Amino acid sequence: MSANMIGFSFLMIGVFLMIGKVVRLHTKALRDLFLPSSIIAGFIALLLGPGVVGRITPLFLEESSMFYNGLIPTFILDVWRTLPGMFINIVFATLFLGKAVPSVKKIWKTAGPQVVMGQAVSWGQYVVGLLLTLLVLTPFFGMNPLAGALIEISFVGGHGTAAGLKDTFDALGFSEGADLALGLATVGILVGVVVGILLINLGFKKGIAQHVGGRSHFTDSEREQIAERHGYDTDTEVKEAKAIEPLAFHLSLIAVSIVIGYILQQGLIGLEALTWGAWTDVYLFPYVPLFPLAMIGGMIVQIFFDKMNIHMYIDQDLISKISGFALDVLLVSALATLSLDVIGDNIIPFILLGFVATVWNVFAFMKLGPRMIPEYWFERGLGDFGQATGMTATGLLLMKIADPDHQTPALEAFGYKQILFEPFVGGGLVTAASLPLIYQFGPVTFLIIATIITAFFLIFGLVHFGGMKPKWLRK
Repeated sequence: MSANMIGFSFLMIGVFLMIGKVVRLHTKALRDLFLPSSIIAGFIALLLGPGVVGRITPLFLEESSMFYNGLIPTFILDVWRTLPGMFINIVFATLFLGKAVPSVKKIWKTAGPQVVMGQAVSWGQYVVGLLLTLLVLTPFFGMNPLAGALIEISFVGGHGTAAGLKDTFDALGFSEGADLALGLATVGILVGVVVGILLINLGFKKGIAQHVGGRSHFTDSEREQIAERHGYDTDTEVKEAKAIEPLAFHLSLIAVSIVIGYILQQGLIGLEALTWGAWTDVYLFPYVPLFPLAMIGGMIVQIFFDKMNIHMYIDQDLISKISGFALDVLLVSALATLSLDVIGDNIIPFILLGFVATVWNVFAFMKLGPRMIPEYWFERGLGDFGQATGMTATGLLLMKIADPDHQTPALEAFGYKQILFEPFVGGGLVTAASLPLIYQFGPVTFLIIATIITAFFLIFGLVHFGGMKPKWLRK
């Protein structure tokens, strides 16, 4: 494959992103679902590829035709299949770049309830997923036991994590798992938006959601309090490194973060080979992808800049734009190369996994939220619900609807939560390691571990945070 063919494949992603933007702009139903243009673009490319249009074109074209398998040439799809595993590293390397890493004490004080609830929900997804797999999917449908991890990978991890784990699925002999995970991640987004908005309307009617619609005005004092709560500072200036173009400089920071992650990955693989791997003949790290370690690399880079007092050279907005670009490329390429045959061949397990995941997430929000989050449980719990159904952005969207003027600490707590949440579940180390752990030790062992951890977080959250009274009751 020539360099020109690879370059043209990237250009076609831009074309489809533009098509997705135009379609979204002129389709109210898609706007109401808050689907991003990249996901729309990915599905359009999927329809034009071998899975849909590609079933019709062979009726009219010769096998030698470039469009025999659909309107997207095969060489483009071959390039796109390699992109998710690459660009997921960029997305995760940027998670903590440009953000001051607060003390663990401050994080816990602000976001402790949501950290605990988020962990309980995520580990609980392993529990319900593995139970469903062991009791139904494997004995009745012959599903690979690794299917027990699909709910957490798809609903909390989302499209990016599902796509990024494709190589791991392939290495462990469950290649169809990547396509099922991407399909479930799409179900998760739809569930998050549609069910989330229904919950907000229900909460509003019952008087639980008290800040929907916001306020028409704030006093100067209230505005200052809101700005202070969310860390806004209009006097802060981001300095540019003039010896290098800002975009190139920030791409270099991301590159260094990924390289650090790669060094960590190879070090862990080597350490395992020399120690417990050689002793037990059990190897995990060769199957653990690079992206969670790239995230740690980004944290190391950020801490270094903080210690050297040169953090002002990192522009969080520019980092966010690079991350957004990488995520768009990832989503289009992953969805466009999704295998519809795999989902069709496993349609009943697919529906069961989506149903069980939805029931667990709604139960956690409605029953655990008010008992584990002592203040503003509805607004804060919505962020957790949205994230648990596939996208952090969904959580932000739901909080924006329920609390548009930031009258509650929901947004601040949600942001702090990520520091103690993302490194482990929802695409972090645990998510990345879950597949090799199930593969090496078996689904029953992992189910026992997940059940114990879920019970721990549930008990701790219900006893410790559930016993805290809201401030207005202390008067």
